Amino acid sequence: MKLSLLQMKTMATPEENIVKIKAMLKKAKAEGADMAVLPEMCCCPYENSAFVRYAMAEKSPFLTELAETAKELGIYLVAGSVPEQEDKKIYNTSFVYNPKGECIARHRKVHLFDINVEGGQYFMESDTFTAGEDVTTFDTPWGKFGLMICYDIRFPELSRLLALKGVQAILVPAAFNMTTGPAHWELSFRMRALDNQVFMAGCAPARDINSSYHAWGHSIVTDPWGSVVEQLDEKEGILTVELDFEKVEKLREQLPLLKHRRTDLYLLESKMVPASRLYTKSPYEKTMIDKIKGRFE
Repeated sequence: MKLSLLQMKTMATPEENIVKIKAMLKKAKAEGADMAVLPEMCCCPYENSAFVRYAMAEKSPFLTELAETAKELGIYLVAGSVPEQEDKKIYNTSFVYNPKGECIARHRKVHLFDINVEGGQYFMESDTFTAGEDVTTFDTPWGKFGLMICYDIRFPELSRLLALKGVQAILVPAAFNMTTGPAHWELSFRMRALDNQVFMAGCAPARDINSSYHAWGHSIVTDPWGSVVEQLDEKEGILTVELDFEKVEKLREQLPLLKHRRTDLYLLESKMVPASRLYTKSPYEKTMIDKIKGRFE
C-alpha cells in the first residue's frame, strides 16, 4: 500500500488550512496514495492561545470537511491532530477516516509536551490540554495500524503496547522543534521501528521561520530493520512511500524479538490491553499470562 505524509506549512486559521490540505490531498491521491497523514495541529499554529481559540468538537466544520474529502478521494485519512473540545476539556486529538468518510479511530495525545530545556525551548501543553488514556489501533485491508502523537514516541512502553496488539505500522503526526528535532527526531523513529519491528511514519509541519514555533520538519518513514526509507527536508512537500507488510512478518520470523521477551522476569501492563489479547508467543509466557489474566479482565 502507498502512504503519503503531507508536510504542510500551517496557516493561521482552520479555514485557510482546509484549503491547503484539500489541495495537497488531491496531489497525494494523484501519486497513488491509499492513505494520507497530516501533521500535528494541522488546523492552527502550535501555540496554547491558538489551541484555545480554535478548539473544536468532533463534528466541527473543519473535521467534517476532512471526512468528506477522504470519501471523495476514496482514501484513508489520518487527520493529523486538532485541539478537540469535549465537556469543557481540550485534547490534542487525531481522528482517522476511512474511504467512506467514517471515523474509525480517535487518539488523544497520552503524554503532554511539558519541557524546559536549558538554552533551548520552554513549552507546557498541560496549560491547555488534558491527557488521553487510549492505546489506539485501527484495521485496514493491508494490516493493523497504531496511532500516537508526537511526544508519545518518546515513551517506548506505548509503542511496545501497540506492537503487542499486533500493529505492523505506527503513524505519528508530530511537530518536533529546532531544539529536539536535530537531536532526537530520526533517532526516535529508527529506534521505535527497530524495537518493535514495525514501520514508523512521522508527519511534521514544514518549517515557518515567521511563526512563533519553528518546526523541524523532516517527515520520515523508517522500516522494521531500523533504516530510514525516506525523509524530507524542512520545506513543504509530500512524501509518498510503499509499505510492504510482508517485510514485517518475514523479519519477525528471522529475528524474533517479540517472541524472545522474558515475561517470566518482566511484563508490560496496560488497563487497555487484557492479558489474553497480548501479542505474545514466548515459551515462558503462557503460564505467566494465565496467572495474571484475572487482574486484567
